[in-house]
Parts: sequence; C-alpha cells; structure tokens
Amino acid sequence: MLKLYNDLTNQKDTFQPLQEGKVRMYVCGMTVYDLCHLGHARVMVVFDVVYRYLQAIGYDVTYIRNITDIDDKIIARANENGEPFMDLTERFIQAMHEDSAALGVLPPSDEPKATSHMDEILAMIDKLIDKGHAYAVDSGDVYYDVRSFPEYGKLSGKSIDDLEAGARVEPGEAKRDPLDFALWKAAKPGEPAWDSPWGKGRPGWHIECSAMSCTALGDSFDIHGGGADLTFPHHENEIAQSEGATGHPFVKYWMHNGFVRINDEKMSKSLGNFFTVREILERYQAEEVRYFILTSQYRSPLNYDHEHLDNARAALTRFYTALRGLPEAEPVGGEGFVERFHAAMQDDFNTPEALAVLFEMVREINRLRETDTSSAAGLGAELRHLGAMLGILQDEPEHYLRGGDKAISGGLDDAAIEAMIEARLSARKARDWAQADRIRDELQASGILLEDGPDGTVWRRA
Repeated sequence: MLKLYNDLTNQKDTFQPLQEGKVRMYVCGMTVYDLCHLGHARVMVVFDVVYRYLQAIGYDVTYIRNITDIDDKIIARANENGEPFMDLTERFIQAMHEDSAALGVLPPSDEPKATSHMDEILAMIDKLIDKGHAYAVDSGDVYYDVRSFPEYGKLSGKSIDDLEAGARVEPGEAKRDPLDFALWKAAKPGEPAWDSPWGKGRPGWHIECSAMSCTALGDSFDIHGGGADLTFPHHENEIAQSEGATGHPFVKYWMHNGFVRINDEKMSKSLGNFFTVREILERYQAEEVRYFILTSQYRSPLNYDHEHLDNARAALTRFYTALRGLPEAEPVGGEGFVERFHAAMQDDFNTPEALAVLFEMVREINRLRETDTSSAAGLGAELRHLGAMLGILQDEPEHYLRGGDKAISGGLDDAAIEAMIEARLSARKARDWAQADRIRDELQASGILLEDGPDGTVWRRA
C-alpha cells in the first residue's frame, strides 16, 4: 500500500485518491525567462518518477505541469534583451522541452500557460471579491485579504501573528494589511497588459496556479507538488485562493522535493556555483544526471559535486555491463526482488532503497550468467522493467557503454576503435604480445577499456 509524506498533515499518509483508480496531480513548473538549472531538473525528474510509478501500479493519471509565461522576471529580461516577452518565453519553453526530453522526462498530460488562462484567472478573482476574500483599490490593483481566510498557514505552519511581525507595505502599494498579496497588478507603462473589470493589468503569480489547476483538475484534486521553496508563500497562497473561491478542500496530498546544494553550499548565481542542465550535460550523459538525482530520497537535500556524478556513471556502467550480451527474455523476478522494489517505492518513493534492490539484481545476474544464461536473461529483463519505473536502464548496453551521445573520447570514433581492436587481435594471433599491449595501452590512454572474454573482446569508454 502506497504511503507518501503529506506536508499538509506532516506525516506519512496512506494514499487513497479522491476517485478510485484515478489520480489528478499538479506540479508547479518553470517560469520561463532562462535555461533550466539543476533545481528545475530535480523537480522534473522527481515528479516524472511519481507519474511513472503511479501509472505502473495501475492508476489512470492526469498530470498537469504549468508554465508561468508572464511575471516580473520575464518582463525585466525581455526589456533587457529588447524583445517581445512572448518571443523570450517561447524560446525558453522550447529549451525546457529539449532539456526535459534529454533527462528522460515524460511529457505531462497537459502543460497550461498563464497567458492562455486569463479568462479563468479573472473569473476566480471576481469570485474572491464577491465572497469577501479580495478587494480592489483605486490604483487598479486587487489584493487577497489574508485575514478573511482563518486557515491561512495550515500548510507552512506559520501563524498570522508571526507573519505580521515581519510584514510591511512596500512603497506604492495600497493594500489594507501588510499580509495581503496581489491577485491583479495594474498596468505600468511599457508592460504587457490585459483588460479586466479593474482596468488594464496582469495577474499576480499565485493566482495563476490556482486558476490553472482548478480549470484542469477541478476544485479538489489528489496531489500538488513542487520544490520546497514554494511551500510559503506560493502554495500557502494557492490554498487560500482556491478554497476561498470554491469553498472546497483544494488538495489532499502536498509533496515537496528538497533543495539542491553545490559542494554543500546553497546553489546561487551570486556564489558562482549555479549550473544549468546544459552545462552538466556537456560532461555527463543525461541518464547519469537522472540516476544521480534518484540517489537521494526526494524530500532530502541533494548535494551536487563531480564525485557524485562520477559515482552515478560507475553505477550505470555496472548495470549496463550486467545487461550486456543477454538474450531477449520475458521478465522474471526471483528472490523477492520485485516485492522489495515495490516496498521501497511505496514507502514515500524511496528511490535510494529501490536502487539498492536493483543492485542486488545485478549481482545475481552476474552470478547466474556463468551457469544459467536463461535465468540471467529473465532477471535482466525484470531489471529493465523495474528500471523503466524510474526512467533508467532503457538504453542499449552497447550504446551506453560506448559513451552514448557524448563527444568522441580521445578523438577516436567507433570505427577507429574497432580497427585497433582488430589489429590487436591479429597481433595476439601472431604472438606479438608487445604490439598487442601497445594497442591496449594506446586505447586506454584515450579512455577506451577492453574486456577480453570467451566470445571475443568488447570495449567501453571509461
């Protein structure tokens, strides 16, 4: 039985969707003004695994991951570049899709954009005003009245009294209470704007997600996810808006993935330790990055350094070496591996423990292949089947072990390597051991490792 840690109840709850057999899930996606960084990659991979696993155990899953394509940062970057904001956002939406595809992230069921949901946003704001949860001011701004929602703080654990102590009204704001937040922002000169009952303007960030999630999934749905940094104020404000507008419970289970750190420091552009997905993929295969993300349980901090990525490469090399050369077969679990894998995943998506089970399967495959190729092949097929639930081990072993889609190592392409291996074989047949060793050493210096076996010589990139 699946249990997941629910940030609304602060405990592991047994997962029971609102509608039997169906799961509705919403995850806060990117604000598209720059390239995806490692933090975005973690969100995408974590909830891709949730999506994959829920489908694997039989649920019909509707997965919505939104795109914020209008906000202050987008406007500032577009003005800085001297380009229309929509040209900027479309370019980075395309880049996001390329990065997510590289990481093996499945497309969500739908990917709504804020600018495509202005009617729904305006309707929700209007409803909040009618219900006494929001108010318009003379400037054309509309604010949410936080004190009108007695349960404010129930997700983050923050009390209104504590929040009040540090709250203040910024210059130019006309809100009644420092705790209130903007639902609609009156247009400023040179900014994109839409018509509204309160004058031209644009939505606040928080209302976008409430309107898009309720439009796509209904007033109440099963899972809402995102990074831990969104718990407050973004997700807290979503609850206040959505429940204030509909009168129904908003989300049953709240899931937040932990922060990403770089060499044990917080990732930050100001610290110079900020990595985009593309920068990391210049050095590592995408599956290695994905595997690295899964080595930490999703709620735990994830610490990035080259050693951890090198460890991910070594681990995947072990997996693919075990799978190399196995004949096609039907998946066969054996030794309780399947049951233990599912036990790990159903304990709040414990991917490190699930990977440990897969490693045990590798040891058993290596033991079996010496005496029972058929059983080894069946277990190898099961390994790939379980790996698919994590989005790994779907490459061809030879392709991965020979460097995948990475740049040619040491200037040697596959044909050159094969030719040198053939020359080494000829030298060995001629008992010219010195020449054979020289070829092996030359290949090794170029990052090519040879493995001699009864069926010949195979190679992989180090």
